[in-house]
Amino acid sequence: MSNNVQISVRTLVEHVFRSGSIDNRFRSQTTLLDGTRAHQKIQKTYQDGDLKEVYVSIEIPFEGLTFIIDGRCDGLLFQDGEVTVDEIKSSSLPLDRIEGDGYPVHWAQAKMYAYIYAKDHDLPNISVQLTYVHVETEEKRYFRKTYTIFELEKYIYDVIKGYAPYAKLQLGHRNKRNESSKELTFPFDSYREGQRKLAVVVYKSISDAKNLFVKAPTGIGKTISTLFPTVKAMGEGFLNRVFYLTAKTITRTTAEEAFGRMKSCGLCMKSVTITAKDKVCFKDEAKCQRDYCEYANGYYDRINGAILDIFKNENGMTREVIETYARKYTICPFEFSIDLAYVADAVICDYNYIFDPRVSLKRLLDEQKKSTALLVDEAHNLVDRGREMFSATLNKEIFLQLKKDFKGVNKAIYEAAGKINSSFIKLKKENAENSEMVLHQLDDGFIGQLTQFVYDTEQVLLLGDTGTAVNLLEAYFMVQKFLKIVELLDEQFIIYSEKSRNDQIVKLFCINPSELLKQMGKGYRAKVFFSATLSPLPYYQDVLGGIEGDYVLSIPSPFKEEQVDVFIKPLSTRYHDRDRTKDDIIAMLQFLIKKRPGNYFVFFPSYQYLLAVFDKFKQVDDVTNTLIQEAGMTEAKREAFLEAFKPDQKETLVGFAVLGGVFSEGVDLIGDRLNGVVVVGVGLPQICFERNLIKDHFYKKEKNGYDYAYVYPGMNKVLQAGGRLIRSEEDHGTIVLVDDRFLQRQYQSLLPQEWRQFKII
Repeated sequence: MSNNVQISVRTLVEHVFRSGSIDNRFRSQTTLLDGTRAHQKIQKTYQDGDLKEVYVSIEIPFEGLTFIIDGRCDGLLFQDGEVTVDEIKSSSLPLDRIEGDGYPVHWAQAKMYAYIYAKDHDLPNISVQLTYVHVETEEKRYFRKTYTIFELEKYIYDVIKGYAPYAKLQLGHRNKRNESSKELTFPFDSYREGQRKLAVVVYKSISDAKNLFVKAPTGIGKTISTLFPTVKAMGEGFLNRVFYLTAKTITRTTAEEAFGRMKSCGLCMKSVTITAKDKVCFKDEAKCQRDYCEYANGYYDRINGAILDIFKNENGMTREVIETYARKYTICPFEFSIDLAYVADAVICDYNYIFDPRVSLKRLLDEQKKSTALLVDEAHNLVDRGREMFSATLNKEIFLQLKKDFKGVNKAIYEAAGKINSSFIKLKKENAENSEMVLHQLDDGFIGQLTQFVYDTEQVLLLGDTGTAVNLLEAYFMVQKFLKIVELLDEQFIIYSEKSRNDQIVKLFCINPSELLKQMGKGYRAKVFFSATLSPLPYYQDVLGGIEGDYVLSIPSPFKEEQVDVFIKPLSTRYHDRDRTKDDIIAMLQFLIKKRPGNYFVFFPSYQYLLAVFDKFKQVDDVTNTLIQEAGMTEAKREAFLEAFKPDQKETLVGFAVLGGVFSEGVDLIGDRLNGVVVVGVGLPQICFERNLIKDHFYKKEKNGYDYAYVYPGMNKVLQAGGRLIRSEEDHGTIVLVDDRFLQRQYQSLLPQEWRQFKII
């Protein structure tokens, strides 16, 4: 049983010294703890013989624990026989606003480095210098003190004493976790067909530190089959943390249930679920400002006590559990869940907490990533989500409005917004003939205008003065994201301009997210991408950042062909034929529910198409019970919709829904709750400018651009919708595929094996 506590200097001091409030009025690009460029400029002024980025480490025994503390100090200065540790902090705040002689957490970090160096080199005393530098003006302020080794030793032991209760709790838990992980057996009486194979390959991927792409059928139990071997790998020392990443709330619940089942079988593990800020916020508006929100005010003064309390008493830190403790300690539930993510063994969250460069969990150090696995559920969703994360848009209208709002109020904002607005006007004139235009590069002057806007806006926001403009903050965040994506631009991007009647946009469009997904996932021990519809596998390996040597697994369906009757109705559902074939679809539906009464889902490629068929269906059949997916349904309405699909109903129920929408993925209606699925169309995305850019991009790469842009994403929706039907060995039902293209070899090759024994109606 290990009693070692391995921790970085920065993590240690930030835990002990954090205090104050959350105030996300804005997030500066260059915060006090950021600013690599500023660091490098200071380091370039060092004299010959001075050192920069010096790695230091020490082992300190304390109350039965051994603290292994390490880190890199910014500089070691040698002058007149005296050694000085230099700690550089960059700031976008005016330096005269730094109170006293600097911030306690910064002194703590510098003194820790100084103690380690002095102890290693038998120095009786050592100097410590805090160097604050303003990121824009490069103005500097220095604070310098000299300490004896005894003064530093007493200080460092006090810091460790502040961290020790948490360290003991975590270490004790980790030892229990590892033992219980080793002893854990599969939490069901037996494996379903294919489950054991999946679990074995997931374990091997983690032990071999490889990535894995898995196509595993719906209903096999993918969640437990990926989580169980991951937990076993923790017990064997391969891992210290796992992220279960998903795009849907319902699949997060499935992961929570899987952890709950393993815990009921003896597993001791801390799992946390991160819920989106706007869903979990206690206030009417998610404004993280100390003068508006009591849960933000003084957050850091109370967070350590809250973490100790929840860690002592809870294993499954779900949304409800987190909210209970957040109210008890008057802390923000969202930020609480983020802080818990750094201490939990398992984190259930959305893809963006790992892959989005703007919101990823940046405090995860490279060393921690090496012992972390990523389980990417419903990985087919990550393709378009990746494009969305790595793309950014600016629109003219918001800057025109800011120019109006700040006229006579703030000259800097007025002028900055005016220049950006003028650049849009110039672009619109150049683009007078076309509604869309590909730009080969961004004008340096335009980037300069955006950078100036960020700086000017920060000066206003730092003073808490937003004038009369309610959308200044919105524009600030929009420009910040745009500038961040500018840094990522390469051949995987297309820059284009698009105009509407009243507005003009410039978009940095990430056509192929594979390289950036690979980059954001770099350093993790293993990544497992899995889905029932990861087909064709080579396509998903390509666009999700697969590399040579990755493991690949395709598990056949454990369900028998006799469990599902598949029919193809060869009608045209192409846009120009929809009105003509509408009556045939309705006639087919009526014949189906008469011959095979029960609960049905009917999926349409667009909401407009759905409404057209639904209205006509109700005109000719006002007897059959129907439900219709509404635009923008709340969670409560979605749950009520699904609740209507009850088993053993005497009357037929037909639910009309959108292909690729909330009901076509992650919905689990077991047994007689669902008797049939009708899919109208092959799911192709609507032909548009962006999809055609994707198509052209991959054609240039000598790949089938049309399949990449249209066919594969479309058929994925079809497979997901049809996958709602057979969820267990006892399920039976009917699938009807309505489109003549399902008879073409190209589309049939993408159908699951068990769907290929179809009948044409």
